[in-house]
Amino acid sequence: GVFGTTKGLREKFGKECVRDMPISENGMTGIALGSALVGKRPIMTHMRLEFAMTAIEQIVNQAAKWHYMFDGVKAPMVIRMIVGRGWGQGPQHSQSLHSWFAHVPGLKVIMPSTPRDAKGMLIAAVEDNSPVVSIEHRWLYNLHGAVPEGYFVEALDGPRVVREGKDITIATSSYTTVEFLMLADRLAGEGIDAEIVDLRMINPFHPEVLFESVRKTRHLLVADQGSRNAGFAAEVMARVSETCWGELNSAPGRVTLPDGPTPTSRALSNYFYPSSRDYIYAVRKVLGVDGPEIEEPAPDDFLDVPDQSFSGPF
Repeated sequence: GVFGTTKGLREKFGKECVRDMPISENGMTGIALGSALVGKRPIMTHMRLEFAMTAIEQIVNQAAKWHYMFDGVKAPMVIRMIVGRGWGQGPQHSQSLHSWFAHVPGLKVIMPSTPRDAKGMLIAAVEDNSPVVSIEHRWLYNLHGAVPEGYFVEALDGPRVVREGKDITIATSSYTTVEFLMLADRLAGEGIDAEIVDLRMINPFHPEVLFESVRKTRHLLVADQGSRNAGFAAEVMARVSETCWGELNSAPGRVTLPDGPTPTSRALSNYFYPSSRDYIYAVRKVLGVDGPEIEEPAPDDFLDVPDQSFSGPF
């Protein structure tokens, strides 16, 4: 059931509406696109983002282009892709390549981080007349939160301030938003009042809410779960620097994955993925403040799982 997210749908809605397809990602996505072009609104789910790579032709060269090339013909389809690390998934099953899709004109790219957004933005994506790529981190599937019953939509309009603060703006997305929300009290204990902005949608990118936050705090840290080189963190920093440079009290900073393949082994994972220690040091660096030394994670700690309370899905 795709990490439990589609469990029971076939029984509820029937085999004509919910289909398990043969493992042929390019063909599956082409069928979904074809159905969109004749009036359906399909939701195509790739178990991992890497599996969608074999369907790049259908997504990037076809779905994203139809409205532009063929006199407004619409391709209203949603393509769900699961990203993120976990339990030694390794370099072919844990990449976060959201910046790839954000680079493509004609594709809308959303990255929900809360249960409310997961429901409301998905409904909005289905109703949208553009192809929408929904990037979902596997660790988010264990989160619980208040969600309105029945039909409701969350507008696909960009960033939201999810925690107000006055000292530094932290621009995040997906599971990284959750990590910083969990760190906020710890930062407050150091006298740092962080404002957390959840980007939510990275193409088209509408950074006005982010600009307002930066103008208030005058400091920016971007935390992104992708690699550093040509990642989306660089785009966020560039937009803020172009528009708000004179209002920044220091250069913006970023925390990303290193530019290397994601590891499988525990030994490498503990040095590859940013920890709370890395995040706190990055915040201090942007603000130009010192604080108490933070111990590195113990060798027995495994950073490739969310926390000790997390029990699934795999």
